[in-house]
Amino acid sequence: MKQHDAVIQVMQENGGYATLGYLYANVLKVPDVIWTTKTPFASMRRIVQDPKYFFKIRPGLWALKGWEKKIPFEVLAEGKIVTKATEEFDHTYYQGLLVEIGNLKKFQTFVPNQDKNRKFLARPLGSLATVQTIYPFTYPEVVQRAQTIDVTWFNERKMPDTFYEVEHSTDIQNSLGKFVDLQDFNAQFRIVADKARAKEYDAKVARTVFKSIASRVKFVNYDDVSAMHGKIFEYLALEGRL
Repeated sequence: MKQHDAVIQVMQENGGYATLGYLYANVLKVPDVIWTTKTPFASMRRIVQDPKYFFKIRPGLWALKGWEKKIPFEVLAEGKIVTKATEEFDHTYYQGLLVEIGNLKKFQTFVPNQDKNRKFLARPLGSLATVQTIYPFTYPEVVQRAQTIDVTWFNERKMPDTFYEVEHSTDIQNSLGKFVDLQDFNAQFRIVADKARAKEYDAKVARTVFKSIASRVKFVNYDDVSAMHGKIFEYLALEGRL
């Protein structure tokens, strides 16, 4: 079997689309494929960019040509048609990438209760998170605030390591307000959004009201999240730990 046939097979088995991370974790397991290159993951990235067989849906997510009618509408509609379903999918997609990255980095991961039944690709987001009830790491009113944050990574001591807010279409200022309420913890704060919102983020985080957290918050765009997701799968696949 040729290398591109192996990529096609894995995508077909996954419903016609897959993240690069999923491909990295599964394509090398396809039998009877010879990978003579020392950089098989770079080869996979080149293969999915072949327009005869594949097309890009969104950062880190690729699909098979001819499978458009079999792929859920909200998966394909990124940036084209805005509905409640498409916005929910876009938001949950990046939540899911962050949860998978956290899991692979050996953090414990939590998502809000209201998001657990939303689908990350074909799986409920809650099935990916390793913490189903947020740890009571401080006063109840603060924990209540924290449990509304899109993705939280907890360390081995059950304390928050990083808080992520995915701002697909909502107000960045609201997320910064949550971070202010959590500033007394030795945790990192991240706003995740399209790179087109970077200037908006810069303007809002520079406001005096956010001075106490400005040096601790970072803006991460969707492409960077996708790259992190692919890189950690690549690293672990090379070590044989997937």
